[in-house]
This record gives sequence, structure tokens and C-alpha cells, in this order.
Amino acid sequence: MCGRYAASRKPEDLTGLFGVEKWEPTETLEPDWNVAPTKEVYAVLERPVKDADDRRPVRQLRALKWGLVPSWSKTPDGAARMINARAETVHEKPSFRRAFAQRRCILPADGYYEWVTGAEERQLEEKKGKKRPRKQPYFVTPADGSVFAMAGLYEFWRDTTLPGDHESAWWVTCSVITTEAETAPLAVAPAEGPAALADIHPRMPLMLTPDRWDAWLDPSRTGEDELRALLEPPPGGLMRAYPVATAVSNVRNNGPELLEELAAPEESTLF
Repeated sequence: MCGRYAASRKPEDLTGLFGVEKWEPTETLEPDWNVAPTKEVYAVLERPVKDADDRRPVRQLRALKWGLVPSWSKTPDGAARMINARAETVHEKPSFRRAFAQRRCILPADGYYEWVTGAEERQLEEKKGKKRPRKQPYFVTPADGSVFAMAGLYEFWRDTTLPGDHESAWWVTCSVITTEAETAPLAVAPAEGPAALADIHPRMPLMLTPDRWDAWLDPSRTGEDELRALLEPPPGGLMRAYPVATAVSNVRNNGPELLEELAAPEESTLF
């Protein structure tokens, strides 16, 4: 899964990297080393510019709220539970299938945090849906220092309790697509600890390599088979993972020190 990630890149860096044509400086976000559900995050997407005469899709950098609210929802109360969409079922789940066909985005990150799951805890999580105790956190990031381009979806939700011209009448929310974690050896593994992402957690965010960015963002691509082909995991061996301080487990902690690599995992502690 993806329940926390880091996103510290400046918007001017992202606009150049992704070929963004439109970005509103009023949507500038501060660097965030502990992105949690319901926070605003950067998303790269393609759609016509609102009220423009030219209706061609324009690549934009937008600030969206993490936690997707389906357009048909009566309230936004379940957004915090809709932060992830499974690649295996995203095309058929009512909450995600329309967005998958029409509203795909890229969520740029430095990398994501995941907590090691013991074998018994993992069985509980997979079979019974029970929450597991959180132990040693790891930071997972591309080994070459490049951006972690997470495949995402976005959706619009109308708050009918407000007038249509109210600044909060429309919500734009997003979700991260996840896939099975890689079993291939990490490009750079910690001296002691997991040797593959699957040793940390059974799921991971779906990372899009640059050769898939254009196809993923193209709103004219709507065929289910064509889109599902884009959900193939990237080649193995692109990632590194290393232990970080358990301070990241508290969402109130935020700063570049959260990404500092520990010489060895901390003593396992339940949170």
C-alpha cells in the first residue's frame, strides 16, 4: 500500500521534468517530507483548461487532496480510506473505474515510507483486514535519485450544500494505484534487513517509468485493455530501501531529517 510519502521537489522542477504547460503559482505547496492522507499534493494531469476557448487537453500541475471522493458520493467522509486503488481491480471497482478510464494522473514523490510487516501480522492483514502494529519504517526511493512517479487517479466531487460559485463547492481528489511489491533484489539493500520490497510489505505504489508518462496521462486513451497494459510493474531492481527513524510514524513530524538513513534498524517498537 501507500499510506505515507515524501514530496519535496519544487513546482518549477516538476513543470520542467514533466513538460507541464500550465501551473498556477497560487497552488504552490510547501515541501512535505511526511505526506499523509487528506493532505494536498501535487499531481500532473492532462485536461482542457477551464473556460478556455481551446478545448485541447493541456498538461497541468495541480494541487489535489489525497483521498479520492467518487463523484456520486453523498459526503466526502470516506476520503481517508480511498488513498489507494489496487491495479488488479481498478478497472472494475465503482469508486475508481470511471476515473481510471478518463482521469489519470501522476503523483510525483521522492519516495514512500513503509513499515516492515512480520509474517504473522501479514497474514492477519491480508486475510482478515486487521490493522497490524507498525514497526521499523523504511524509505523506498529510486536508486538513481530520479523522481518516483506514482500512477494515480483523480476525481471531481460537488458539495451540494454550497452554492455553485463558492470556492469550496468543488473538490478535486486523488488516489495512488498500488501493485504487488517486487520480489526482485533491491538495487541497493540495507546491510541488515529486507533484500526485496516484498520483504517489507506485500504492496507498493505503481511507479511509472518515463516511457509511460505520455500514454498514462493521455485522456484520449480509454480502451480498458490498452489502459490495463499500462499497469504492468516497472522493471525490477530500480529501487533502494533503507531504515529511517520511527519519528516518521507521527504525522506531526515533518522535515528532511525524516529521510536520513539509519546505520541499523531501530529496536522494534509498537505504535
